[in-house]
Amino acid sequence: MSDYQFYSVDENEIDTVLAEDFNFNGTLNFDKSLMIKGHLTGDVNATGDLYIDEGAVVEARVKANIVSLKGTVKGDILADTRVELFASASVDGDITAPDIVMESGCRFNGICTMKSPSEVEKAKAASRK
Repeated sequence: MSDYQFYSVDENEIDTVLAEDFNFNGTLNFDKSLMIKGHLTGDVNATGDLYIDEGAVVEARVKANIVSLKGTVKGDILADTRVELFASASVDGDITAPDIVMESGCRFNGICTMKSPSEVEKAKAASRK
């Protein structure tokens, strides 16, 4: 049994919060922490942490440092550090990260690949080509 504890993040500690009425289609790039509460379709390419709130829907290929998920992702997730799936999370896609934490009750349909941080960086470089 893991000693990992799931913690809710305080919105006030996040640099940018995209509200529930946010609806974006395209590529989203950012360096600091960001929370999505609305709907995003396209791609996420980030060096910062991504928080996907309960009720949010992301239909995208997601690349970020940490991906903390309470909502829905339809697409592959590639994280440099960790992926956290809370009980309300739903993922239809593959996950690649050095550390993956899944809370009981989450839904994950895909292939899970755990790689060292250097292997994740190589995978990111290959996917940019």
